[in-house]
Amino acid sequence: MIPKFIDAHVHLNTLSPEKMEKMMEYNAGFLSINTNIPFFDEIEEQEKIILKFQKEYPGRVKYFTTFNFKKWGTPEFVDDAIAQIKRGLGNGAVGVKIWKDIGFDYHKEDGSFVMIDDPVFDPIFEYLQKNNIMLIGHQGEPRNCWLPLEEMTVDSDRNYFKDHPEYHMFLQKEYPSYEEQMRARDNMLVKFPGITYVGLHLFSMEWSIDEVATRLDKYHNTLTDVAERVCHLQLQAKDNWQAVRDFCIKYQDRIIYGTDVIDDGNTPADEIAARFEHLWNFHYDFFATNKSLTAPEFQGEFKGLNLPEKVVNKIFYTNAKETYGFSDF
Repeated sequence: MIPKFIDAHVHLNTLSPEKMEKMMEYNAGFLSINTNIPFFDEIEEQEKIILKFQKEYPGRVKYFTTFNFKKWGTPEFVDDAIAQIKRGLGNGAVGVKIWKDIGFDYHKEDGSFVMIDDPVFDPIFEYLQKNNIMLIGHQGEPRNCWLPLEEMTVDSDRNYFKDHPEYHMFLQKEYPSYEEQMRARDNMLVKFPGITYVGLHLFSMEWSIDEVATRLDKYHNTLTDVAERVCHLQLQAKDNWQAVRDFCIKYQDRIIYGTDVIDDGNTPADEIAARFEHLWNFHYDFFATNKSLTAPEFQGEFKGLNLPEKVVNKIFYTNAKETYGFSDF
């Protein structure tokens, strides 16, 4: 592993110390992302945990705030959302997260799904753009979510949606399509070109590095992260190693490493720490070495990308440090 790095996409929602001890053992830092997820604690409670970690591990923990939809459908929604954003930023958040619940969970008065490019959100994005506040976004689901099980590309998706058919959009025809989700996200970026935006999870276009590249080329104020989508890069590398390597080198200044490990109390703390350690080393082997590797998500071997050291350092450390404002720990 490199001498220091940042896992720039995690959810530190408990005070268990084991993961933090592992962070220190590896000379790492964490970017924790507060998210309006129903099974997470309230946003304020998520924030309290991060503020405590920031005091205990100065310089190594940053976080993103978000806003809830408790006043959705009321005239107070926008003002309440902006007030929540201001509170989070006032407590040290480095930006704002928007999640996939927009496009899935909320409706307009006519009963249609509200999408991220809907004018109702414009005042929020105008506030972010005017005040140079960073936005990170997870829109839609992996494209596999809209495919039949037998056509899905990785077993992790196939197994999850087999066990949770209620979330399998191939079966839920009333929901917006994958293409509509991506088009709405792109429309939002066109409307607000001044916002620095990180398209999480390979811009929600994990299935195609060409599609990710198209967005990075078109929207100049954007970056992407690889959180919970490294297996999709590995799958593409199995069949087209050179293209994935070239992609990482070309966009070396705009790719950020992260795991998306969730510590919400449902998994023993020692297992969470072990999960971090396994992923950090496995992912490093993929990006930095030429080892022959296998992944649990699909069949077959693939070779590590063997990226130049400076590129690995950017992906694992420098890009997150500069984008999210970490000190040089």
